[in-house]
Amino acid sequence: MQQDKRAIVIGASSGIGLEVAKILMEQGWTVGVAARRTELLQNIGATAIERIDVTTDDATEALQRLISKIGGMDLFFYASGIGKQNRELKEDIELATVQTNGMGFTRMIGEAYRYFANQRSGHIAAITSIAGTKGLGPAPSYSATKAMQNVYLQALEQQARSRKLNIRFTDLRPGFVDTALLSGDFHYPMMLRPEKVAKEIVNAINHRAHIRVIDWKYRILTAMWRRIPRCIWRRIKL
Repeated sequence: MQQDKRAIVIGASSGIGLEVAKILMEQGWTVGVAARRTELLQNIGATAIERIDVTTDDATEALQRLISKIGGMDLFFYASGIGKQNRELKEDIELATVQTNGMGFTRMIGEAYRYFANQRSGHIAAITSIAGTKGLGPAPSYSATKAMQNVYLQALEQQARSRKLNIRFTDLRPGFVDTALLSGDFHYPMMLRPEKVAKEIVNAINHRAHIRVIDWKYRILTAMWRRIPRCIWRRIKL
């Protein structure tokens, strides 16, 4: 069990973020939670809550307030993100996805990194996706921003090591999870339950994994995807 450890969970109002926050509290962490809809955070039982919209300029200030409320931060867990199929390439969907998954991710992960750099230690864990493995035609900006997230975490890990900072990184790449993000008429195969995904996420965090694809079925799938040549991939209908 973790003792005297403090965690911030961004995107804790539902789905994976909510389940991870619950598990961390069960394991003895002091937890601060944040989301755009604070009314959904009231009954989680966290030590502190804060409204944070990762797409706004004041999001980093709100994160610092939340850190102060719980007396510091040892783990930063990031679960915010949006994603939609966009086969017609509607501009508003593409730009909103980049704004949240690109700009918002960079804003919040960057602020957590700077905080940990100042104290010279910490752990950043973020939900990205298997969608970053290859460019997915049905969701162009989603798969592109997820690939960007994968590379961004890799780059920060290299930078932290070169600066001799004791900052750990865990890139969490789940497959299709039964959350509001994937609600709609389209049926997704091999759907995972958020409770199961959250358990594997916390296990990966506790074991300080660098990358964890969730679950075993998706580990096999993404391994196969990586081996498909570009000339063949572009002919695959998804």
